[in-house]
Parts: sequence; structure tokens; C-alpha cells
Amino acid sequence: MTNSFKFSACAALCLALNLVLTGPGLADEVETGKAVSIELNAVKEGDSSCALTFMIINGHDSAIDKAVYETVLFDSSGQVDRLTLFDFGTLPPGRPRVRQFSVGGMSCANLGQILINGSHTCDAAGLEPAACDKDLLLNSRTEIEVIG
Repeated sequence: MTNSFKFSACAALCLALNLVLTGPGLADEVETGKAVSIELNAVKEGDSSCALTFMIINGHDSAIDKAVYETVLFDSSGQVDRLTLFDFGTLPPGRPRVRQFSVGGMSCANLGQILINGSHTCDAAGLEPAACDKDLLLNSRTEIEVIG
């Protein structure tokens, strides 16, 4: 075996192991899925509020001019704490955007789950009306589960 073959085989094995261990990247899923992806990326306790930081990616070929999602926040015991609207604003195609929402009167430690109930507003010329909801991908990098 030549050294270049050994190196190529090792590189291929490392790549395959990386894909198995980490799975496909969020951006890869969104790009191939032609869907919107919402990830709860971080939570931070504030003065009598909880700051929720989301990363959102529009995987469609066209921009979404305005995306507002009806969101239900559940406390740690599973009861609905509130129903609110999160305005993610303009979402260019294929480019991640970070949006942060401060939820007053709520401790992050008491937030148990977030339900994306559906899009309240989805203004997107050139896309079907259900573009913000169809095949919606949800994820969380925190202990708070995001469902929809």
C-alpha cells in the first residue's frame, strides 16, 4: 500500500466516523429539506425575565419577508404558562439568523418546554402560503425541548 492510499483511506474513515457521531449539520438538513429550521440555541436568566436565543434558517430558494410564529411556553410541571408571538423578521434564503426574545415574569429555570404552534404570519412572495410551516425543523441546544 502506498502512503497516499493509506492517507486517503484514513481520511475517508475519519470523515465517515465524524458523520456517524455528529450527524448531518443543521444547515445541510435545511438546504436539502427546503424548509424553515428553528433552533433554541441558548437561554439566559435576566432580571425577572428569561432571554431565549434562537437560530433560524430559511431553507427555501426565496426570502421570507416576515415570519411570526405562535409560541406556547410550558412551565417545568408541563402547564401552559403563556401563549405569545415571536417575530423572527426577514429571513434571507440559506443564511442563518439569530433572534432573541426576552420573556418577562418568567425564570429560565421554570421553563420546561416550547411549542411552536404554527406560523401566525408568513409573508413570502414566490413561496406557497404554508412555506413557514411545511416540514418545519425544530431543535434545541439547551435542556428545554422545542416541539411543533
